[in-house]
Amino acid sequence: MLLTPGRDETTERAQRTAEVLKQRMRGGVLAFPLSPFTGDASGLEIEAFRRHIRGHIAAGASALFVCCGTGEFPALAEDEYAQLVAAAVEEGNGSTPIFAGVGYGWPQAVRFALIASQAGADGALVMPHYLVRAPQLGLVRHIEAIASRTELPLIVYQRGLVSYSLDSLGAIAAIPNVIGLKDGHGDLGKLQQFTAATPPEFLYFNGALTAEMQARPYSSIGIHGYSSAVHSFAPEIASAFFTAHQTGDNETVDRLLREFYSPFVELRDRQPGYAVALVKAAARIRGEDLGPVRAPLLDPTGEDLADLETIVTRGLELVGASL
Repeated sequence: MLLTPGRDETTERAQRTAEVLKQRMRGGVLAFPLSPFTGDASGLEIEAFRRHIRGHIAAGASALFVCCGTGEFPALAEDEYAQLVAAAVEEGNGSTPIFAGVGYGWPQAVRFALIASQAGADGALVMPHYLVRAPQLGLVRHIEAIASRTELPLIVYQRGLVSYSLDSLGAIAAIPNVIGLKDGHGDLGKLQQFTAATPPEFLYFNGALTAEMQARPYSSIGIHGYSSAVHSFAPEIASAFFTAHQTGDNETVDRLLREFYSPFVELRDRQPGYAVALVKAAARIRGEDLGPVRAPLLDPTGEDLADLETIVTRGLELVGASL
């Protein structure tokens, strides 16, 4: 049965944003920039962030999602968040959609959404709420509370504590300014139910950790857009994989998965938090002055850092680039 989420009531802005995002995803990955900190992690390096954003745009990212998981949203103060979103919007200059992460309980999420809106963001990614498990109706009301207090187009993120039922997704998709779902669980059977029951304009994104590893399975059920943390330190690799995947170049996809992505995932799984810490460390290896991660995350050291450099070097060699 087709869910009818009242898309006729969707705001013009949300419709336009969804269509732009849908079109742009055909040409590149969704990029999740890092948040550069000072050497002691006590402040921001805004100029380094601006260079980082320009690098993403020059490398062809379809959209930028700033101050999200890879951008250490939970470690940012509100004034820092405001500076980062404003800088990203200025650097994007209307050429690349800019989404900002919002989260915690809905009152805090609304505050962040207001900041993002005032900074000129095109939309927001509603990250999983903090700490407690919640019933399905509570999950819906959480999104309703946020959406009713902002005009920003919203993408909801199910991961960790948040996993929507089919009925809950229908209720959330009925909210005029909710334009899509980012999935981090990888339950393809459930996702197939979702995609079959929602209208084609409702967007879906592969948001699994190191999403390239899951690109083929997600694409098999019609979810082609995905986030790429690798784009933050090796856009050459991320872009080569995207092109190979899009064009059916299975030999290149297999080689990159086997010789770069799989070793990277093995290293990522050595320590909690490495999904972010390794990305930032790899960017530093490549010469970007992005500083350390903030506690409770820890930067890799010793053997892990040496292994990371070996993996990144090999990945770049595979696509004809160098460290």
